[in-house]
Amino acid sequence: MKNIIILGSGPAGLTAAIYSARANLNPLVITGLPPGGQLILASEVENYPGFPDGISGYELIERMRKQAERFGAEFLENDANSVNLLSYPFEVKVEDESYKAKAIIIATGSSAKWLGLESEKRLIGKGVSSCATCDAPLFINKDVVVVGGGNTAIHDALLLTKYAKKIIVVHRRDKLRATKILQDRAFKNEKIIFKWNSIIEDIIGDKKVEGIILKDVNTGERSKIECQGVFVAIGYKPNTELFKGQIELDEKGYIIRRNNTETSIKGVFVAGDVCDPHYKQAVVAAGMGCQAALDAEKYLESIR
Repeated sequence: MKNIIILGSGPAGLTAAIYSARANLNPLVITGLPPGGQLILASEVENYPGFPDGISGYELIERMRKQAERFGAEFLENDANSVNLLSYPFEVKVEDESYKAKAIIIATGSSAKWLGLESEKRLIGKGVSSCATCDAPLFINKDVVVVGGGNTAIHDALLLTKYAKKIIVVHRRDKLRATKILQDRAFKNEKIIFKWNSIIEDIIGDKKVEGIILKDVNTGERSKIECQGVFVAIGYKPNTELFKGQIELDEKGYIIRRNNTETSIKGVFVAGDVCDPHYKQAVVAAGMGCQAALDAEKYLESIR
């Protein structure tokens, strides 16, 4: 029997682990695979407080984990196969093992939707990114591509105009889905150009992004565009498959928060991108992880 099981090992899960371990609650962190969440894909993080020279996402996650381990947090590097939140104590199954807990903190994050290209997978962190907020400053005076036509894509394109020389927005349709005010700003910005009715068929580059192969969805015509970065902005999906039918989700699948980090199930708390469709920032997730740990600690005191 564990006091707390934390599902997820990104900034939210690790901060929850630090706080609950310091409270002598001996949390078990089931990391998910790969451990560390989306932050480990960021080649350089320059907007996390306390690192004036920046830090790689991988190193930041490693430091958080060591801090949690220092205070006694236990880590299990694997995926949870199933959870039972409808009976108490709660149960989490990992392969053939079953773990029970008095409280659960869900910090499973969200996943960027990718194009599904082999070259894309190979070049993540080498010019391919899903986070303009994280990586835009790495592309000063360079040509970059943004894929997508919704609010996220146009937000990213506008942000990139502060750094990049040219931004090419690739969209499979002939008009954007972003709000009109964002569209107007993008159309007025001379750095942004649009490639309509187009998809990326391949990303060129061995050790870093050197260009893309573009395909016109109407004519089938292909063209090559040189660039140094590709930002995929076609949306996110919360990692909530394990919890469907057990916990209250919104229409997009995000866990609904009540009273800070409480969920629809007493004793189950939530933090980070799995309940945050808006900000998707490491520092926000970390703050929520702190809240979840404090709320869980208070809950455990109430049931003693």
